[in-house]
Amino acid sequence: MEDENNIWNLPADDRRIHPQVGRGSSIGHHGEIFQGVYVNASDRIQRGLVSLMSGLFRAEAVFYPSSSSGITVTPTWKMKAARAVQLALEHCQVGQHGGRLFLWNNIPPSWGLGSSTSDVTASIRAVSDAFGRTLSPRAVAELAVKAEIASDSIMYTDRAVLFAQREGLVLEEFSQQLPPFEVLGFNTDPAGYETLGAPPARYSWWEIEAFRPLIGMLRKAVHTQDPKLVGRVASASAHINQRHLPKPHFDYLEKLTEDVQALGLQVAHSGTIVGLLFDPADVNLEEKSVEAREHLAEIGIGSSWRLYVSPDRREHNGTPIPHDDTPLALQFTVSGLGDPLEVAAVTAE
Repeated sequence: MEDENNIWNLPADDRRIHPQVGRGSSIGHHGEIFQGVYVNASDRIQRGLVSLMSGLFRAEAVFYPSSSSGITVTPTWKMKAARAVQLALEHCQVGQHGGRLFLWNNIPPSWGLGSSTSDVTASIRAVSDAFGRTLSPRAVAELAVKAEIASDSIMYTDRAVLFAQREGLVLEEFSQQLPPFEVLGFNTDPAGYETLGAPPARYSWWEIEAFRPLIGMLRKAVHTQDPKLVGRVASASAHINQRHLPKPHFDYLEKLTEDVQALGLQVAHSGTIVGLLFDPADVNLEEKSVEAREHLAEIGIGSSWRLYVSPDRREHNGTPIPHDDTPLALQFTVSGLGDPLEVAAVTAE
């Protein structure tokens, strides 16, 4: 039986036979700033989201091509990644090929942090790297949607985008990234939420019309780098979507946002995590964070974490974390996310 706790130790025979190794990585996210629908110029209604990217959460993949058509994945239960490998092989037009994919991911599944999309994105990039191909973010997005029905937008890292998660299309490219935020995050349900097979939200006409000005506000907020305006969009989007995927204690959390003077309340619209958004330059940030944690404890939420989310996603509370092209070779702890996250370096010869 294969040892899934030591996934990077590929047998020496395989390394000798298949020297061309592909590597890929992907960041995750911390839920969404916006999720709803977009009405295009032809009055077509399309589902779309804007994710809050976070380099703290990430996946790495190593792919060893094989002349045989079989595909194996470690860990074995990551079947979406296996599907992504098959689709990437077909897209790269490399003929009858298979191979072995090894994945590492520090993202808790079913929380709404992009665990499956990061696996899929890293896997697609690893396959393309193995055959010397460079896929555009759009190509990766289209393959990701085919692999998992609905995808996050984490393959787009240079600017904020309004992304059609079930089509793999960018509905609107904003002028730049979201402004920096300090996020106090927490999980409202340890069991998480399984999105596979869950029906998409059926928005009312009132809700559809309400999304129009929110997209306009977000467009202005990104252009002017106004964190307060982004916070208002996030809170409004969370409020609308509460009818479709309710978060426990939501009324309390909305009041808490006002009481601690947070900029906004953001949620994972297909998960269970929630975040209070703060301005990193707020001189009262520490006091507000402490007060918020005390109030969260009153409703049984004893674990939380602080994220500093910046456009380059390289920092977490002032500590450098891996960027997209940095091998995972460190260990760090996030309060509330369990044991220290042990990151194994990729050492394939």
